Formats: sequence, structure tokens, C-alpha cells
Amino acid sequence: MIAVIDYGAGNLRSVVNAIKKLGYDPKVTTSAQDLADAGAVILPGVGAAPDAISSLKKFKLAGPIRRLIDEGKPFLGVCLGLQVLLDGTDEGGWHECLGVIPGRVRRLSFTNKGLKIPHMGWNQVRQKFAHPIFEGVPDETDFYFVHSYYAEPVDKALVAGETDYGITFCSVIARGNLIATQFHPEKSGDAGLKIYDNFIKLALSAGVSQN
Repeated sequence: MIAVIDYGAGNLRSVVNAIKKLGYDPKVTTSAQDLADAGAVILPGVGAAPDAISSLKKFKLAGPIRRLIDEGKPFLGVCLGLQVLLDGTDEGGWHECLGVIPGRVRRLSFTNKGLKIPHMGWNQVRQKFAHPIFEGVPDETDFYFVHSYYAEPVDKALVAGETDYGITFCSVIARGNLIATQFHPEKSGDAGLKIYDNFIKLALSAGVSQN
């Protein structure tokens, strides 16, 4: 079972439709037990990180998310679902996040570069190292972004993809069975579907290897 976390702020319909296109039937849920039972978990996201954290706590999902990641459950964070994994965010003043990945979420800020915030539209992802999530996805493929903040992990070895927009920022994190993207795969056409497909195949292979 593929669980898609519903905390009231996710881009759920687009994510679910993308996964269904691949032939899978995801379960949208707010249940910690569903997350524990799932073979893979996806945390989508749009909106503000402080609101997302508040909602995850309201549904008593913050602790279960930390545990399932620690236990090695295949987990995919998307956009805001990446940012909330870090220690905290500068959005709306300092707010603590889930603390799964040491680091901070910072606001995009430019000086005389003529770039608009939010960063919205297609941009390239430069692959920093080979990873199964990129299987069949050429380096510097364009993906769709919508964000005003970016993740800055302490351990740069976790940065699997980078993107340039005024600065160079982390656009993909990979650590064990944890993968997170700043871009929206569900809005990124065939390349985005390939990202979801690769993640689900990784989850399926992880399930086989644990049996």
C-alpha cells in the first residue's frame, strides 16, 4: 500500500492522479496506523511550513513520520514535504520542523538579479550523484517548481540534486530510503511520473529484500 499523507495542505489530487497513472492505487490518509502498514509513504505539500507542522501535530503524525523514516520505510517528501523534514524554517520567523534532516529552510533572496519570488516554473535539476530515483531521467532535466523557500541541509553529501535560481539550492535530498524533492513531480510531465515510478519501484524492491 502506498500512503499519501493528508494534513489539509497537500497537493493531494495531483499526486494521487499521477500515481494512479502508473497503475497503483494510493491511499490518502491521516492515520498513523496506515503509515505503519504502508509499503511506502508520500508527504506532498503546498502552502506554509509552520501551518503544515501545526497540522501534522494536530493529526498526531509528526512522531510517526519521524519513526517510520528512522526505521527505513521508503519515504518521499515533495516541495513543502521536503522543507518540513529539516530542523526548522525561517518562514514567518523561526519555526521548528520535524528535525529528520539537520539543517535550515531559508527564504530565497536576491540582490539586483531581476528574479521574481516565488520561483515558479520549469528549471533544471543537476544530478550530484547517481541514484535510482534518477533512473531513466537525464541529467539537467527540467522539473516544475513553485516555492519561496529552500532547504539548506548541514550535510551536503545528502544533496542529490541542485538547481540554479539566483543561487544554487538543494532540489533533491537522498538518504537511504528517504528521498525528497523541492520540485513537484506531479506537475512535471513524463519526467515527474518517472520520479514517482522510480520511487515506488524502490519501495517494492525494499519490501522484497525485507521478506
